Amino acid sequence: MKKDDSLDINDKSLKKAAKRGLKTMRKTKAHHPVRNKSRIIKYGTSGFARNIWLSTAATIVMMITLIISFVTVVASVILTNTADMMRDKIDITIYFKPNTGEKELQELTDIISEDSNIKSVVVSTSEEEYNKFLEENAESDDIINVLDEEMRTLMVSKMQATMRIKVYNIDNLDSVKSIVDTDEMFVAYVDESMPPTYDVNQIEIATITSWARIARTGGLILAGVFLVISVLIIFSTIRMAIFSRREEIYMMKLVGADKHFIRGPFLVEAEICGVIAGVLASTVSYFGFMWLAPKLTGYGVDINVIVDILESNKLILVYLVFVGVGMIIGRVSAWLAISKYLHKST
Repeated sequence: MKKDDSLDINDKSLKKAAKRGLKTMRKTKAHHPVRNKSRIIKYGTSGFARNIWLSTAATIVMMITLIISFVTVVASVILTNTADMMRDKIDITIYFKPNTGEKELQELTDIISEDSNIKSVVVSTSEEEYNKFLEENAESDDIINVLDEEMRTLMVSKMQATMRIKVYNIDNLDSVKSIVDTDEMFVAYVDESMPPTYDVNQIEIATITSWARIARTGGLILAGVFLVISVLIIFSTIRMAIFSRREEIYMMKLVGADKHFIRGPFLVEAEICGVIAGVLASTVSYFGFMWLAPKLTGYGVDINVIVDILESNKLILVYLVFVGVGMIIGRVSAWLAISKYLHKST
């Protein structure tokens, strides 16, 4: 027998053996999916421990990304709620000429209440405004002692009656201004020396609203930057792991391992980074926010929504969201890395 013929026979034998091995592996895989899954998890865990320093770096960067994302969401929600709270507390005060009677005030109330933007209207006569002045200065003996009957009568005669209005949309007062400026009864009774307080606290609200916008935009940019960094680090970690185990991967291909089995351990390795990063980030975020909460409340910041979530059973959902996002980041990064390698090697 010629040498070439013997080589052909050997090649055919190897191909047949490879096919038999592949068939056996497929049957084994079909009958033992749990065993395959356990092997993938085992190899992924050992790969995480084998590349512990790179895995730690990837976990830290991913944790920072998750914390920044949390801060972005919390800052946006808090600042938006604070601006809304200030809007709800704001009322517009319209000053009427002194000694405007209750009948006239009621008619003025009926007129302004026809506007769809009006939420509530409260009127106060000159006498009632004087009584409020006394209540506000009850602890000031110097003021109370000098207010005899003659002084009282004089102050009541000079004190404006008021109308305090709450509106649904503080940012659109055109219709209210139109009524106050053009209605005949309002024109007749409004005190020209005291203009309505349309713009009080508007600057503060605009500032807080702009802070909320800046926090949302800046936070998203920072989160995006660290997201890219974490993806690149995980990508590099997986690529180095692939490089160090390229012979092992080559042998797995020779015996018929499919791409799912080859890819699996690397995905598990990245998901472990995501789980650890999610737990650490949620824990740091929780204790950090609770430490800052009293200080924020002291500045009049509305944090009730976030506190209600973190101090209830919903806290477990916060942890699950952190872990879930971390696993997604890790899985996508690892998928890109291993898919690129498998594509090149085919």
